[in-house]
Amino acid sequence: MDRRQFFTNFTKGACSLSGSLGPEYYTNAVFRTHENKEVRFYDDLIKNKHVVINFMYTRCEGSCPITTANLAKAQAALKNRVGRDIFMYSISLKPEQDDPSTLKKYAEMYRTKPGWLFLTGSRKDVDTLRFRLLAEHHPAIDLNIEQHTGMVRVINDSLNRWFCCPAQASVETIVETIRWCSSPKPLSVRMRENAIAQAKIDKMQHHMLPTWLDSLNES
Repeated sequence: MDRRQFFTNFTKGACSLSGSLGPEYYTNAVFRTHENKEVRFYDDLIKNKHVVINFMYTRCEGSCPITTANLAKAQAALKNRVGRDIFMYSISLKPEQDDPSTLKKYAEMYRTKPGWLFLTGSRKDVDTLRFRLLAEHHPAIDLNIEQHTGMVRVINDSLNRWFCCPAQASVETIVETIRWCSSPKPLSVRMRENAIAQAKIDKMQHHMLPTWLDSLNES
């Protein structure tokens, strides 16, 4: 291998690096959606995506109904971003009860839109994800599945950026938390937006200046 080929290969390798924790952390376990489609957790749902994840179960009489209704409002507030560059996943904590058909009825009850999947899988895989995404490292909390229905985990896999917020927070708080995980805009876009903002400030100052000078003359 000559020097040029060596440095070309090295550069290609460096550019392909990702901040993702990968399937080794998230697992690539098989889940089923409320549409009865088989998916691999990391490859199909997480890889290079900006995702919103919560845990629930359909027969919950506590916080789950409130959480799901709140997330439905957040989905509506995010408009067409959900399913395009943001993806929502609700994972059943009781997969023995919640098969795809049960989850489908639940999703229909809350009138959820495309881009939001309800998932079920094996007990082992659900517990693995629960510990890895929302562990408090406290046995009394982590061994009680009902303790994990009140939080929303937001992850941008390409940046390995994580946030968390209460599922019953205001819709504005949930949406803002989701947006914090967005990938930064390209430099050219940010420079153009800054230029527009500066032009507005300059225009406002230009209109304010005569008023300010008049007040000096009056004194």
